[in-house]
Amino acid sequence: MAAQTTQSSERKTALNSERAQHRRDVARAVRNARDRLSSAEGVQPDFDFELLLTFARNRLSAALALPLFALIVAGISLLWMNPPVVVAWLAFTLIAHVLLLMTCRRFEREEEAARELGRWRRQMVIGDLLYGLAWASFFLLQSTADVQDGSEIFQFATMLIVIAMLTMLSASIPRALLAGTLPITAAIVVSFFNQQSAIHYAMMAMAIGAQGFFLMLGNQLHTSTVTMLAYRAEKDHLIAELEQANAISDEARRRAEEANLAKSRFLATMSHELRTPLNAILGFSEVMHQQILGPIENETYRDYAADIHNSGQHLLNLINEILDLSRIEAGRYELSEEAVPLVSVLEECKHMMAIRARKKNIVISESVEPDLPKLWVDERAIRQVILNLISNAVKFTPSGGEVTIKAGWTAGGGQYVSIRDNGPGIPEEEIPIVMQAFGQGAIAIKSAEDGTGLGLPIVQALVAMHDGKFELKSKLREGTEAVVTFPASRVLEAMPAFEEPPAPAEPRKARPVARRRAS
Repeated sequence: MAAQTTQSSERKTALNSERAQHRRDVARAVRNARDRLSSAEGVQPDFDFELLLTFARNRLSAALALPLFALIVAGISLLWMNPPVVVAWLAFTLIAHVLLLMTCRRFEREEEAARELGRWRRQMVIGDLLYGLAWASFFLLQSTADVQDGSEIFQFATMLIVIAMLTMLSASIPRALLAGTLPITAAIVVSFFNQQSAIHYAMMAMAIGAQGFFLMLGNQLHTSTVTMLAYRAEKDHLIAELEQANAISDEARRRAEEANLAKSRFLATMSHELRTPLNAILGFSEVMHQQILGPIENETYRDYAADIHNSGQHLLNLINEILDLSRIEAGRYELSEEAVPLVSVLEECKHMMAIRARKKNIVISESVEPDLPKLWVDERAIRQVILNLISNAVKFTPSGGEVTIKAGWTAGGGQYVSIRDNGPGIPEEEIPIVMQAFGQGAIAIKSAEDGTGLGLPIVQALVAMHDGKFELKSKLREGTEAVVTFPASRVLEAMPAFEEPPAPAEPRKARPVARRRAS
């Protein structure tokens, strides 16, 4: 029944988690779609700001490269163009470049820039348009100048370089890229068209093709930038979810610790409240069962008194085990460590279980390696561990069976205790169940005495408190072996006898020298 309830609760928890995750996914998809529809560029509003910021930073990074390139082009153009015309063009180009840089600088520094993205986008598109018109005027001026042979190659190469630079710098804002490159391409097309020759027509077609190629490249760069920003936003979202989950986990852990503490306090309080009437029940039932105050003629009443006493003793043992386990889980079980001989504890526990073993005709054999040194452990805890294991072995061994107790050295210099029986055994898949609190195997429930299922968890916890290891090995219809291993740090080495140093010899007193009197 308990297992079914646990499985049902686990299924409900998993179902609720799936529903909650589905609601979060739907809400996120709706929010992303709404943000994308409300965006001017078809992307999320947060990305609009990031794209504008990327455009501004790209322009600022090329603050010196673009004017330097314009100076080089102007210097070469002096070979066939009038200097005043070149200077005027260069001034117009530099003014357009400076205005765009000022706009990008103000956008980067202004804190309220994110609230007016439309205005800033228009300013940047207009700035790129002015810069493109400046270069377009350069090609139109060359078409009216006294052009020398081969200058069209210089114009075509300059056009490709300028469009390539604008594509890299303005790809984050597709409108700005179009505004900056289309006037240049239109100007070079008009310039080549006026030449009315086959080579110029071919170069005009190549310019149009280059414009299409660079637009495709700019679109690809824009897509890559948006993808990168989406990945970064998803990463930030995941980090936020992890932080939220961590906060929820910490809160759940705090509540669990408080609940565990409340449980421990409740059990500690209820133990005293239960033990007081329970002691009275045990005492009075024992008096009645032993007929100390007089004979009880009705045999049924005597049986009832014995049943009351046995039930009370069982309840007292259960309360003690629950309290021990709760103290261990709460970290309030304090060890009183001392030097304890393991062999002596084994003998005491074997003697205590001898009566129960004889009732079931079970033989308890012992094999202990000689000269085992003492262990630095809590004697009461170790006695409880060994007593629980021997009690389980006797309880689950059928009549006429055998229980074997072994103790000796481990390969690492520690000591071990092995308690083996030839009972029905435990299926391999049920070993984790019997190691849990109140867990019992199916075969054990049918073939042995009733138990609480707290013995093995208490054993495992007490052994772990001693830095040891508890292992349960079992095979169906072959028996069970429980092995407790103590580390070498718990073994006390035999110290040599202390020899007192010899007392220092007393210095001899100087004999007085008799002086003769002068005669």
